[in-house]
Amino acid sequence: MGEQVVVTGIGVVSPVGIGVETMWQSLLTGRSGIGPVTLVKPELLSRCRVAGEVKDFDPGRYLDRKAARRMDRFTQFAVVAALLAVRDGGLEGQPWADPTRVGVMVGTGIGGMNTLEEQTSVLLKEGPSRVSPFTVPLLMPNAAAGQISILLGIQGPVASMGTACATSVDTLGAALHMLQRGHVDIMLAGGSEAVVTALTMAAFASARALTTRNDDPTHASRPFDKHRDGFVLSEGAAVLVLERLSAARARGARMYAELAGYGQSADASDLVAPHPQGRGALQAMRRALAEAHVLPNEVDYVNAHATSTPVGDLIEAKALLEMFGTPGPAVSSTKSMTGHLLGAAGALEGAITALAIYHDTLPPSTNLDESDPECGPLDYVTTPRTGKPVFVAISNSFGFGGHNGTLVLRKTHT
Repeated sequence: MGEQVVVTGIGVVSPVGIGVETMWQSLLTGRSGIGPVTLVKPELLSRCRVAGEVKDFDPGRYLDRKAARRMDRFTQFAVVAALLAVRDGGLEGQPWADPTRVGVMVGTGIGGMNTLEEQTSVLLKEGPSRVSPFTVPLLMPNAAAGQISILLGIQGPVASMGTACATSVDTLGAALHMLQRGHVDIMLAGGSEAVVTALTMAAFASARALTTRNDDPTHASRPFDKHRDGFVLSEGAAVLVLERLSAARARGARMYAELAGYGQSADASDLVAPHPQGRGALQAMRRALAEAHVLPNEVDYVNAHATSTPVGDLIEAKALLEMFGTPGPAVSSTKSMTGHLLGAAGALEGAITALAIYHDTLPPSTNLDESDPECGPLDYVTTPRTGKPVFVAISNSFGFGGHNGTLVLRKTHT
């Protein structure tokens, strides 16, 4: 294990706000970012008509408008989140001492769905000669990482990753290991997703994965609640600035938390359903804690993956009980307010976990009106919880394909 790695900047574009302070205050006040879908024509929606959309997003506030037009919505989100993270980390306007020692690891679960759907429509209606020559650069999953690199002059390792809903936990984990091994000095890591589109909504609805609580959007996402009925599809991005501790101290950077460990596993069970005994989830948590040299009884808080699906929440709850026993750490799922950002969820929730440690405040699970007795006696956080230091916390993300990822974060001592 190499030098400690710390989170020094956070950039967020989310359904509950753009910018870290707006997002954090929304979570503490229980403000939901979920509402009726406006980005898809009503006639193209079926069982589910609610989503977590990013409101009032104008990329022209942050980017050259011509450049923004040559980016898919998921790339626009990622680039803006990266710019906000750099600003939050006190690095804005400072040329990199060595741009070859700075890297980008930003992934996506699906990529440029807006471009894919738009250009497919053009192909079918107007013919192949009318398809945009920018189609591939717009929709390719690595476009976000590439555009961040170009815009910020970053010349070190630049890559993308796609492990479904575990994507941005995995990008943060990969960035952590690059820093620990001394390959780079700074990494921008995270994920982005823009999937509130007709095809994606229809596909998840056909799979019976989405909520049908259309008449009550703000209460539609209800992780661990007895009456949960499916997840809420959301969009957005989160990018974190990660640095080696010595570099952060040398420049007097604010340090939200140390990113202390990462665990990854595969269920090897089913392409879409989690392992029935939570085998992969347990393995990811065990590996992350072992890498961080943290004992289970030292964990104060878990930001759960819990997406509000009947099966997924139950299996994660059982894994948490097996991992930590009772009384275990406090548990909440902020997807109750943000919805599920798929490939961006892990980075957003990693950022939220870092903020929980930094502020010694646990964000709540809203809409948990009647906890599911089958999920067992977890210590659910249903209102913001303060008054006790938060020293160690974990964040879980699990994805289609059987991918599992866990991050361990802990308080820094300056």
